[in-house]
Amino acid sequence: MSVPAGEIDFLKRVLRDEAAAVAGVAERVSPDFCRAVELVVRCAEQGGTVLVTGMGKSGHVGAKISASLASLGIPSHSVHPTEAAHGDLGKFRHQDVVLAISSSGETEEVVDLALTLKQDGLDIISITAVQRPTPSSLERLATVPLVLGLTREAGEPEFLAPTSSTTATMALGDALALAAARRRSFTHEDFKRRHPGGSLGGLLRSVTDVLRFVAGKNMPLIADSVTIAEALRQAESMGRRPGALVLINSQGVMTGVFTDGDLRRLVLRGGSVEVPISTVMTRSPRTLQDDALVKDAVQMIREFRQDEIPVVDAFGKPVGILDVQDLMTMKLVKD
Repeated sequence: MSVPAGEIDFLKRVLRDEAAAVAGVAERVSPDFCRAVELVVRCAEQGGTVLVTGMGKSGHVGAKISASLASLGIPSHSVHPTEAAHGDLGKFRHQDVVLAISSSGETEEVVDLALTLKQDGLDIISITAVQRPTPSSLERLATVPLVLGLTREAGEPEFLAPTSSTTATMALGDALALAAARRRSFTHEDFKRRHPGGSLGGLLRSVTDVLRFVAGKNMPLIADSVTIAEALRQAESMGRRPGALVLINSQGVMTGVFTDGDLRRLVLRGGSVEVPISTVMTRSPRTLQDDALVKDAVQMIREFRQDEIPVVDAFGKPVGILDVQDLMTMKLVKD
């Protein structure tokens, strides 16, 4: 495949310009941004809804911001500014907050809607792209005007399509949503209740919820004082077993694991299975506590390529073992 001259450099330039736009917004964060967070939090606490509006691509970005707010426990939905003028104004209540998006700050439909809502006494947060010598119409109507401070779109001068402005707006919307959730002490458990299905829900489940091999049920706990041969016999009596034997001391505390890989290496080097398993076991393996989440297990597997993760209680006693195959079945990790 032949690549047109300059295309790789152009792709890099667009990506760098968009990244620079987001970095520039971060440098502009001021107490005004915190005032916007306060309006969102107060709206949610009073049973209101954050209504997000914008035309064209700003409307699409607004819909995504609205979805992020809702997923973080802040009631929100997007409203088309033109449809609002034809009957949807009834969706706006005195306890609601409006997030109005317009790159220029002069989009007629958005400005007209903001004017009506301001007259009704609603608080308005505006997001506009360009810092002007005098505030735009939308900025003047806003309770809290937020300006991205952009000077150009990525792709200029060849193209004038909204690029950096939409990317920076979406990033700012995410930041406001997360800051509001943080201020409201929104937790993993709260997020889990709103995402019971799919990979997000799976990652936020407790590891104990997904254990297929549970100590005392279908996972043998083997004394570290027995021989390898005896340990294998005890494991075999349980039927199907995980890919690692969990070994404990006389107090029931886990001291190590013996994996199928350990057994294979022992056989290949001609070792005896009549020696104490404690002499060949992997001591102090990485474990998860029983209050960990599945996302912690996924991170451990990705970072250390560990196929079996023992799960222990606060006293170091085994609760079960999490097999990488279980997470692959849930489509949370790939082979």
